[in-house]
Amino acid sequence: MKQLLALVTLLGISLNAYADIFAVFRYEDGRTNWQYIANTSASLLIIILLVVLFFLIRANLRAGKSNRALKEIKATLEERVAQRTEVLQKTAEQLRKREAYISRIVNSMPVMLIGINDQMEVTQWNKTAEDVTGRLVDDVLGQNLWKAYPAITLDENQVRDVLESDKPQNFKHTQPGQYSYDLTLYRLKDRDETGLIILISDITKQVNAENKVAERDKLSALGELASAMAYDLNRPISTIFQRVSDSQRKIEAVELGDVKAQLLKEVEAIQQSAQQATAISQHLLDLSASPGDTKRQADVTELMETSIALATELFADADELAFRDVEIDRHYDTDLPQVSCYPAELIQVFTRLLRSAFYALKEKNNKNDEQPRIHVEIGRFFDSMWIKVAHQGQPLSPVAQVCIFEPFFASTEEAEACPVEQRLSYPYFIVTEHHLGHMSVTSDEKLGTCFNIQLGLN
Repeated sequence: MKQLLALVTLLGISLNAYADIFAVFRYEDGRTNWQYIANTSASLLIIILLVVLFFLIRANLRAGKSNRALKEIKATLEERVAQRTEVLQKTAEQLRKREAYISRIVNSMPVMLIGINDQMEVTQWNKTAEDVTGRLVDDVLGQNLWKAYPAITLDENQVRDVLESDKPQNFKHTQPGQYSYDLTLYRLKDRDETGLIILISDITKQVNAENKVAERDKLSALGELASAMAYDLNRPISTIFQRVSDSQRKIEAVELGDVKAQLLKEVEAIQQSAQQATAISQHLLDLSASPGDTKRQADVTELMETSIALATELFADADELAFRDVEIDRHYDTDLPQVSCYPAELIQVFTRLLRSAFYALKEKNNKNDEQPRIHVEIGRFFDSMWIKVAHQGQPLSPVAQVCIFEPFFASTEEAEACPVEQRLSYPYFIVTEHHLGHMSVTSDEKLGTCFNIQLGLN
């Protein structure tokens, strides 16, 4: 383009240099030299074409260079796009795997995991929550927590307190003999859709194991105490029994007239009381040595008969009613199956019930001359064994019926209504905790008192 401009400029200058620019194209006689014009025009055209060709070639070279640069840029961009796509795909795959991994962790947790937002609506619900509640995650998402899980032992104030304070809290919910749950609430650091997490752990087995260890330690201490008491009681009892026997022989060896018969009667009463005290101390020794760690099959009627025989030895007064004077009205079903139990513990339970009946009869027997009677019934009802011990002795007051199975505390208002010697908290504990059974009492002035025990056969 620069050369073309230079040519035009040269022509312009030549106009000033020649008076007639076309004089070179004429002959001397003034005729036009067409041959020269043609040659000149052709030369100029060739020159122009060469110039144009030069620019075209140069433009083509530049275009080629630009195309190569564009191709390189395109290739670079495509490579970068491919790399970025690959990175994005890998990242997406990692996120998918992590999400699936976290989902598997959440759904494999042995505890219930429930997530809620600030509006108390469910946002997370794992597989354990589905299994425990019987409700699928799709059915509860977006629902109010207490509508989705009405049985949860939390109130809205407890949840609000965690949401507002950002401090984790732990709650325990226990139904003795049935279940124990541990509830943990904490707020997420990033307050997204799920603001609060609730973890509900079934710790029934753990609590039962801890209780068994504590019970074993208590029973071990109780057995040690009972054994020491029995040993300490046996020594003075043996001394008393020996001295009384010596006194009896001396009295029989001398002549004392009418006083002799009265003295021998008193000595016999003392001997009877000493024998009873010996039986009580032996019972304490048997209690301390009784096995309590292993269940075995046992005949409940035989255990009851053993308890009746034991009560005959233990409960007697020299001048008043003795257990051997009480009529035992037995009603045992035939073909009763054996029960998996701790035999020594059930003997303790039955003996304590017979003791309670005996002292109630004794208290009422002082007011009338009716024949004291204890009604013992053992039968099967579906998959349970029922044991009933009933009597027509002094009835229990309504307050005593409520607190008779509760541990004794001297500071309680019911202490006077149900003294410690009348309470049956330990037999109740044996039946309900160790044998997973049920124990109750009904008492009425006209119908009498009846203790009921239900033991499962399975």
